[in-house]
Amino acid sequence: METWQRLKRNLSELWQSFRRNRMGLIGLGLVLSALAVAILAPWLTPYHPQQVIRDANGRGLTFAPPSVHPPLGTDDGGHDVWAQLVYGARSSLTVGFLAGFIAMFVGSFLGILAGYFGGWLDNFLMRLTDVLLVIPDLPLMLVLVATIRQMQLKISPLTVLILVIGLLYWTSTARLVRSQVLSIKERQFVARARAIGAGHAHIIRRHILPQVLPLIVANTVLILSTAILIESGLAFLGLGDPTKPSWGTMLNFAFDRNAISNGAWWFYLPPGLAIVWVSLGCVLLGNVLEEMLNPRLSGHHLEGEARILKHGERK
Repeated sequence: METWQRLKRNLSELWQSFRRNRMGLIGLGLVLSALAVAILAPWLTPYHPQQVIRDANGRGLTFAPPSVHPPLGTDDGGHDVWAQLVYGARSSLTVGFLAGFIAMFVGSFLGILAGYFGGWLDNFLMRLTDVLLVIPDLPLMLVLVATIRQMQLKISPLTVLILVIGLLYWTSTARLVRSQVLSIKERQFVARARAIGAGHAHIIRRHILPQVLPLIVANTVLILSTAILIESGLAFLGLGDPTKPSWGTMLNFAFDRNAISNGAWWFYLPPGLAIVWVSLGCVLLGNVLEEMLNPRLSGHHLEGEARILKHGERK
């Protein structure tokens, strides 16, 4: 309980420091605004993404500019671009965030196991990590997504994207967490806990995990940015769900349907800017958190060691 109370206190101190960082606040604002758009999508537009907008004569408004149909005009099928954008935020952010969290969980779990137990388990996991790092991510994901979809399993395309991205992009997190665990497990307070008979699960839960958790949080934010970019790239290449709008799917449709040659900038520019908006927010937020947390890790270790030693001396 004392360890988790210390973690809570450290997170409170982190928030107080974070509030004074302008770049971090900008990044947080960008991410939260995108989440708000995704959550409030039904209230931000009266149209459905698949609804055809028609003129007074009942004909579909194809490639209507924003001046004719505000705020972002229509696509080649007469669908409202703003409706596709706000509803597409749900698909893009859902895939990106869930895939990012899966990658974070798998990478953190394997990194803790490799760093704490070492030996053959560490060698096996790190060699597996090396193999995945050598293979280019995008071609491997293209092959896996296309293969799974050809198998005609009863799995939605968005679920396939989430699983493929999440289960292939954990390597950087695993290496980062492992390096920290290798340092933490040699600390005196871990040795004392092991000497008094504490089990592996107890040491990992009470001493290892609280120390690496802040770093995991900071790294997760950076992973979310990459996961969103990968999802958009795969959807742009035609591996998304065509029945559900996403920012990558919008770009795919825009290029396939000659939006550029028709001068319909309102069709391809908004989803591109939306991807940049969220990615920039995650990068700013993640970089600030990493800068704030990395120098504090050694301080946290020393603080925990000093407290346990002091407690032992009192006994």
